[in-house]
Amino acid sequence: MRVGLTGGIGSGKSTVAGLLREAGAALVDTDAISRGLTLAGGAAMPAIAQAFGADFVAADGALDRDRMRALAFSDAGAKRRLEAILHPLITAQALAEADAATAPMIVFDVPLLVESGRWRSRVARVLVVDCSVETQIARVLQRPGWTMERVQGALAAQTSRQARRAAADAVLLNDGLSLAELATEVRSLAARWGCETIATP
Repeated sequence: MRVGLTGGIGSGKSTVAGLLREAGAALVDTDAISRGLTLAGGAAMPAIAQAFGADFVAADGALDRDRMRALAFSDAGAKRRLEAILHPLITAQALAEADAATAPMIVFDVPLLVESGRWRSRVARVLVVDCSVETQIARVLQRPGWTMERVQGALAAQTSRQARRAAADAVLLNDGLSLAELATEVRSLAARWGCETIATP
């Protein structure tokens, strides 16, 4: 069973991904793949340096993430150029990791699954982790370095809750749940989707 996992910033998607992995699923983390591609020596760095210039390469040879984030938020064309470099590399590595996995469920953790439009055909089910916008903002503001302006920019760059929910085969509403309650919901869903080897304690 190949599952696409997504959710807005602050929804708890990463927590759900961890719970699925603890339950026995194989996790393919596209954000982690992207970070690896943009480290010093990463496969994406030559093309990024050529497309954006040396100002976007940090002293250690990795992507200057803060500078690139600021550019991508303010310039849609630059964001598209970056995605054109990264997305094919991310997809190729993610599919290779999935092909090598032996778990009963393979979870592709894709923050922009709905926005990209490319992942739906690659997975059997889509799981959306959802919560209110107020909860999203409150959670993200607890992260170091995040301001209200930055949170609002991140929310604006993502699709709406309604669009994510419309694309979902299942929605986990992560508002007011304890970690134990969320874990129970995750395990129940995995069992319903036919992954009998993922045991419920």
